Amino acid sequence: MKEYQKKLMSFFTVAMVMILAACSNTDAADTSSADNSSKDTLYVGVTNPMGNLSPINASSVSTRWAQRFYFDTLLEMTSPLEFEPKLADSFETPDNQNYTIKLNPDAVWTDGKSITADDVVFTLNLFANPEVETTGLYLTELEGVDSSGKLESGTEIPNLIAVDDTTVTFKTKTPLDPNYVKEMIGTNIFIQPKHVVESVPLDELAGSEVFNKPSVTSGPYKFVEYAQDSYLELEANETYYRGIPEIPNVFIRIMSGTNLATELQTGGATMNASGGIGEISISDIETMKNVDGLSVNVQPAWTNQFVYYNNEKFDQNIRLAMSHAVNRDTIVDNLLKGNAEVTNGPYTSASPYMDEDLEPIAYDPEKAKEYIAKSDYDMNDPIELMVPTGNKVREQSANLIEQDLEAVGFTVEQITYDFPTTLEKARLGDYDLYLGGISVPVDPDLASYFGSTGGSNYSQIENAEIDVLLEKGKWETDSTKRKEIYDDFQLMLQEQSPMLPLYSQNDIVIKNDSLNGGINEYWAGSLYNIQDWTLE
Repeated sequence: MKEYQKKLMSFFTVAMVMILAACSNTDAADTSSADNSSKDTLYVGVTNPMGNLSPINASSVSTRWAQRFYFDTLLEMTSPLEFEPKLADSFETPDNQNYTIKLNPDAVWTDGKSITADDVVFTLNLFANPEVETTGLYLTELEGVDSSGKLESGTEIPNLIAVDDTTVTFKTKTPLDPNYVKEMIGTNIFIQPKHVVESVPLDELAGSEVFNKPSVTSGPYKFVEYAQDSYLELEANETYYRGIPEIPNVFIRIMSGTNLATELQTGGATMNASGGIGEISISDIETMKNVDGLSVNVQPAWTNQFVYYNNEKFDQNIRLAMSHAVNRDTIVDNLLKGNAEVTNGPYTSASPYMDEDLEPIAYDPEKAKEYIAKSDYDMNDPIELMVPTGNKVREQSANLIEQDLEAVGFTVEQITYDFPTTLEKARLGDYDLYLGGISVPVDPDLASYFGSTGGSNYSQIENAEIDVLLEKGKWETDSTKRKEIYDDFQLMLQEQSPMLPLYSQNDIVIKNDSLNGGINEYWAGSLYNIQDWTLE
């Protein structure tokens, strides 16, 4: 365990990319009305369309990242397990079960009203309301909330109290690692303005302008306009409690990886979002390194790509057969030019919770055929492989995966959709095989992705043993015991094979030298001080 602790400490200085890396790339529409040479505007290139802009129900990483420009959370994790204040000046517990949040008294909404404890309590109750569709299992540890993150009864979370205008208290079911609570509740939930949102009927929230064209927000920038699949326009919030942003305007431009490389070279983009949502092709990396005025850095990532199997359609033998049939080394070596790692489970090597002793499932076509022989699955039944469009590496990997599966006797037909469509179909389980990805949080809890009630349980897993391990891991406060639990979880995932981990691609961070600021080694905390970024 000393070796694990050593790795945990060294990990804190290692880069992490938290991103659901399921990407779809579309060309940005004409934004010629903006002056790309202006030092008053930051142009950020992303390769994921954002789709749903709901601050409580968006699961796309590109959306949730963009929302951090205009909605604040209680805390920000600026490096792994290092938390800094945002709306919350403090987030404390004397016993790892009872928590007190003290809000920044200067924080105001863009309409001038103070951000209060009532807003925090309202937002958390909104997330827990069974009538409201949300993503993320952020509240499951609170009293009165079930494993799906929803209230077991009533409309208010027990022991969640607005003590006064700037003080909130709440209680967890059992003592927990405070870092888990800070990450789940402190950094993941965008606090909403009660005085605005409460006027909208619950069944109309998802499509309301309050969510999709928000005029009352709390972050360093204000929402101006969103052109679907084209750009998101923002302007500085002159009442921002942490300081007026130095850069007056931000355009987040959505485009293909090829166009992003061109725009970075010509100045049409100041920086790429990186983090799996703003990626250029592997073939363009060396070219970008030789462009004067650009800085290019390669960082390890926490994004992980998978072939998701629909567990309702395929039994364990067929899932294991497909896992042994796919040659992942070919994908990493040929398509990614070694700029990635083959992963053995949901965690990448950046995480101290990855079981280093667990070998990835071996490429073994003969073993695949043995598992096929154990199953009564009809091999004449065509299998649809659902692939999001735009990410060239993913599209090319789909071709290799199709070939490998057909080599052992499966019949595979690729189908393609844009990213929002594939994500929605994956959430509904409307697919056979799906190429997608996740970003692993610092805390190892992955119940949202692999628990039976998880909002992003794309494989439709319903496995009681996996659920038990995820629950044990969540409530265990001893770091050594938690590591052992999550080692067991990784082994069970490999044995059950609900999905096949493919690869974790290194993150490419590119910015114009005129920008003072930009993406940090710890990607998820990069926007913490965006109000201080400047353009020379």
